[in-house]
Amino acid sequence: MAEQATAPLSEAHNVSGPGEAPAAGPARPPATPEGMALAYGSLVLMALLPIFFGALRSVTCAKSKNASDMPETITSRDAARFPIVASCTLFGLYLFFKIFSQEYINLLLSMYFFVLGILALSHTISPIMNKFFPANFPSKQYQLLFTQGSGENKEEIVNYEFDSKDLVCLAMSSVVGVWYLLRKHWIANNLFGLAFSLNGVELLHLNNVSTGCILLGGLFIYDVFWVFGTNVMVTVAKSFEAPIKLVFPQDLLEKGLEADNFAMLGLGDVVIPGIFIALLLRFDISLKKNTHTYFYTSFVAYIFGLGLTIFIMHIFKHAQPALLYLVPACIGFPLLVALVKGEITEMFSYESSAEILPHTPRLTHFPTVSGSPASLADSMQQKLSCPRRRRQQSPSAM
Repeated sequence: MAEQATAPLSEAHNVSGPGEAPAAGPARPPATPEGMALAYGSLVLMALLPIFFGALRSVTCAKSKNASDMPETITSRDAARFPIVASCTLFGLYLFFKIFSQEYINLLLSMYFFVLGILALSHTISPIMNKFFPANFPSKQYQLLFTQGSGENKEEIVNYEFDSKDLVCLAMSSVVGVWYLLRKHWIANNLFGLAFSLNGVELLHLNNVSTGCILLGGLFIYDVFWVFGTNVMVTVAKSFEAPIKLVFPQDLLEKGLEADNFAMLGLGDVVIPGIFIALLLRFDISLKKNTHTYFYTSFVAYIFGLGLTIFIMHIFKHAQPALLYLVPACIGFPLLVALVKGEITEMFSYESSAEILPHTPRLTHFPTVSGSPASLADSMQQKLSCPRRRRQQSPSAM
């Protein structure tokens, strides 16, 4: 996802699609069947990891009693307006790339994502790294505080709390950040992309299934229009040099780590279905039946939808809007199971924000697709409360 909600699944970047002018420079040899299978299989695996672990972490985040650990809740109004805002942002980026030098735009974006990627990756690996620190590791507390105004009018802009262990995680993430900044290597890109995706699934919560259907349905139309109706989506996705997509080389077997013929998947095609799948996991838990039927059903549905996307793209040799296949699968499969089990009423009456998140702040800014200091949700320009980072929320509501 570039500053758009989603990006199409495409065979390669910097390669023109059907009906476009040939790409400049020597033509690349066609990818081998083995290389394509490896690339698409890896993309599917990379898409599944943040959804699975992000959904599990969303349950822990939702049950937190600390107000600073609460996720952002997306309401039905937010969901209805999101495709419109995303479309305006996407078209704005398209115009920017047409009017201004792509080199300078991507230079600014590289610095922006350098910072966001380091913080997002640090937040992602922190729970894992904490298990490896010895018990006697010195743990000093730090706080970075920015305010504006004075007296009763003082407003907290940034209140970032961290400790010595977080500094170690930041240092490790900075190595990846420097690698990405200097080389733009596809592995560094994917590390940042996976971190953004996992944080998005963990920290962006739909308040109920109806809201999820509105959001996915709106983005279904958005994705189809901008991919099939125009060349805007594909142009931005190929021009935008930022970790807003997962990539994997189709010529890895021939060129090794220096391969450059990439298949790609936008982060929106991971995060958007992912937050719906995470909602169904929390619904499973609310039923108190010690089963995760709806979570596993939607997870399998996602695999089916993504596999179908790859198959159709391979047949027609054209970038595909993944949500065209993911949305019907991720919504249809769980609804069918609910109808069979007679739990359709319970599914649509379930309120995540009321049952598990009684004091969750509501979303006051539309997410974009970047990533944020502590999480993807933050980087999506939201005022997000996340573990170890607090921001004062604006009282305004959408």
